[in-house]
Amino acid sequence: MGQKLYENGTILTMEKQMYAEAVLVRDNKIAAVGRKEAVEAFASPDAERINLEGRTMMPAFLDAHSHFMACANGELQISLDGAGSFKEIADRIKNYVSSRQIEKETWLVGKGYDHNFLEERSHPDRHLLDEAAPDNPLVIQHQSGHMGVFNTEALRQLGIPMDGTGDLLEIPGGKIAVQDQIPTGYMEENAFLTFQKKIPLPSPKEFMEAVKKAQERYASHGITLVQEGLMVDEMLPLYQGIISAGILKLDIVGYLDMKGTGKFLDAMKQHREGFFRHFKIGGYKIFLDGSPQGRTAWMRTPYTQGEEGAGYRGYPVHTEEEILAFVRRAMEEHMQILAHCNGDAACEQYIRAFEKAVSMDGSVLPADIRPVMIHAQLLGIDQIPSVKAMGMIPSFFAAHVYHWGDIHTANFGMERASHISPAASAQKEGVVYTFHQDSPVIEPDMLETVWCAVNRCTKDGKVLGSKERISVEEALKAVTLHTAYQYFEERERGSIAPGKGADFVILSENPLEKEKMKIREIRVLSTIKDGEVIYRRDPVCF
Repeated sequence: MGQKLYENGTILTMEKQMYAEAVLVRDNKIAAVGRKEAVEAFASPDAERINLEGRTMMPAFLDAHSHFMACANGELQISLDGAGSFKEIADRIKNYVSSRQIEKETWLVGKGYDHNFLEERSHPDRHLLDEAAPDNPLVIQHQSGHMGVFNTEALRQLGIPMDGTGDLLEIPGGKIAVQDQIPTGYMEENAFLTFQKKIPLPSPKEFMEAVKKAQERYASHGITLVQEGLMVDEMLPLYQGIISAGILKLDIVGYLDMKGTGKFLDAMKQHREGFFRHFKIGGYKIFLDGSPQGRTAWMRTPYTQGEEGAGYRGYPVHTEEEILAFVRRAMEEHMQILAHCNGDAACEQYIRAFEKAVSMDGSVLPADIRPVMIHAQLLGIDQIPSVKAMGMIPSFFAAHVYHWGDIHTANFGMERASHISPAASAQKEGVVYTFHQDSPVIEPDMLETVWCAVNRCTKDGKVLGSKERISVEEALKAVTLHTAYQYFEERERGSIAPGKGADFVILSENPLEKEKMKIREIRVLSTIKDGEVIYRRDPVCF
């Protein structure tokens, strides 16, 4: 393989020596970093010289948590993002059906509605969806991914009785809404996920094209490593298909549904020890609660009063015994475990399970599996020392401050809302943390996340928790170095250092020098994976 010498730009290494003048790549690995003259001494005379022309190069961004398959499926779904009313939801569905000449009986999936931003301030029901798509089974998914609505035909095809005489399924950790004993179509948490998994999958050809588009979307934001945040058994043939087809350009780390049958581990053993054809199995995933903006996150103290009544605190997904069993199993198998915890009661349950497991088994602390607390939105400041003691890594959904900060203020009051995604408090305690976008919940835009963590502004322009602001440098570490550590990949990626992979992102400006409130205006010009360009903003960009 040839050599490439990057020079004449701002190079951020994310190492202690933050700036470098040149980087030499040999055989898809970083061979030398530092002053231009010193790096050139390692280069062969025929090395390809890449002039950065004053732009900024830094290590590629790493996705700490998202759902790659859902992003791919999103390319085949009806977008309801930003819909402002029931009427707009119905109109978008009707337009999708008519413009694409969708045949009768074909399953339809819509994504991205948010009741918090609808005129009606509530979830739609099956009757609205029946009117929008009278000839098709249809489900629409809330932007959080934790709830959604099925139309009447979809409910029938999923085997849910509609005559008021059948016994509705009782699903622990979930809810099927009913009126006069008949389902309204709305479901949340475990109930919604249970029936969502039964929806027919797209054709292999459609799916392959959607995967390519999803990869391009991540790469356009400078990301070279992506997470598959929940791998249910039904996804096995899809992943076998895309891996065998050789279409993966990005590295994907998958986390198995801990309630699954073990099909993935049995069928994909070669992916357990490391990346093979750009995919590896990283560990297990469990859910402990729901969504704060959907008021299903499990809290230690009640939400502000809503339709649920006084004293409502959300609810857990699993019992204490179930969580303890999951944790002990992960420790015994030396498998990393990711737990979805939004509310502080869910965070407490996760911490408590590890404390009990260590006490019962006389084990060492679980740092060797680096347990991850996904979202940790309302992690209590008083809980952070315990997070550190257990070697946990909170992965904060920092962009919640902007996208739902005003909703959180209404749901929790200013004091609690001011401490969502408490990155500064975690940093003071010496806790390693990461940031993510939980795509497809929002766009996998790392620079927007950095902007959110640094400024902590809501959509209404309020500053939410100024004490939890962090520096630009620390925010960049959270999406590079720290995320590499979360994945046990700190020797392979996350910074520009000799021996690491040649994964870079080239930006229009230097985030460390850009005015903080304008950081999200910075553009990704090029994304480089294993020394090769996999995304260009326009044909002349590097």
